[in-house]
Amino acid sequence: MVGGAPGLQMHASQPCPNKRKLMHPVKKTARIAGVIYLSMVITGPFSLIYVPDKLIVRGNATATAANVLAHDTMFRFAIVAGLFGQVIFICLAIALYRLLSDVSKDWARLLVGLVLVSAAVGFVNELNNLGARILFRGGEFLSVFGKAQLDALGMFFIRLHGQGIVIAEIFWGLWLFPFGLLVFRSRFLPRFIGVWLMVNCFGYVILSMTTLFFPASNDKIFLYMQPVLFGELAIMLYLLIRGANVNALPAAASLSNSGVQTP
Repeated sequence: MVGGAPGLQMHASQPCPNKRKLMHPVKKTARIAGVIYLSMVITGPFSLIYVPDKLIVRGNATATAANVLAHDTMFRFAIVAGLFGQVIFICLAIALYRLLSDVSKDWARLLVGLVLVSAAVGFVNELNNLGARILFRGGEFLSVFGKAQLDALGMFFIRLHGQGIVIAEIFWGLWLFPFGLLVFRSRFLPRFIGVWLMVNCFGYVILSMTTLFFPASNDKIFLYMQPVLFGELAIMLYLLIRGANVNALPAAASLSNSGVQTP
């Protein structure tokens, strides 16, 4: 019995091989938000950049109609990607609300509200692409129109979709202000990225206003705004790689996020 005690003591002092180190809840929530953010990088560029560049010919309704009809599946995937992109955006807002609501519930609610408005604009805007596809394809009920007329009407809806993106772009910017302010105040996320996001907000708004009032200067302004617009990329990478600096969390907040009731 005495001889077995040291062995028992040694066994008790050894770490259990099945025991895993749990990730801090705040860091876990931040990582989830980062993964959701990353998924937007897949849907957004495909529907907003790749497909329009492949299929839309500026000022040429006939060529655009021919491209859409020849690549109908791609065009439909772009519509689906646009719709799913809005769903992902809403999921991101919810994840960020969970992460940052303890910093300020009012600002976190404003963030979610602006994202919901942006998503609503995006959902409705996809109807323009659906309308363009119907017109390009034609049909019995459209037989009163000639092919050139149908192509022109379809191009009108393509252009209308582009203007819808200009409206959505305002909200792509506005939601970043409360997001940046929350990041700045959070302590567990870098303050400089919070400032960057707030500047990023005005970058999108300026781009939208430039498109509305000075469309000829849009490409030049977009080029100048590139460093500003990388604020979202910075926060996405930080959330993915680092998650959150949990050592900077106040003790009460850390216990609260861990599910421990403080007296």
